[in-house]
Amino acid sequence: MEAIIMLILMFAIFYFLLIRPQQKRQKQVREMHANLQKGDRIVTIGGLHGTIDALDENKIVILVENNQKLTFDRNSVRDVVNED
Repeated sequence: MEAIIMLILMFAIFYFLLIRPQQKRQKQVREMHANLQKGDRIVTIGGLHGTIDALDENKIVILVENNQKLTFDRNSVRDVVNED
């Protein structure tokens, strides 16, 4: 009986310390990707800073220094850093 209680307790600890925070973070990232707009200042997973010039369902075009445009997958955006 004690072993079953310990297993349930361990699962609860794993759920609240590991699984649940990761699911919340994934939900936030999905929402951020869905809410990207032209003109947003972003940082990619690789650390590239730029401004969204155009976007469609799966790709974004980022405007970087010297008016150079780079195309990335929408999932490569790590963070939106608009100075509000």
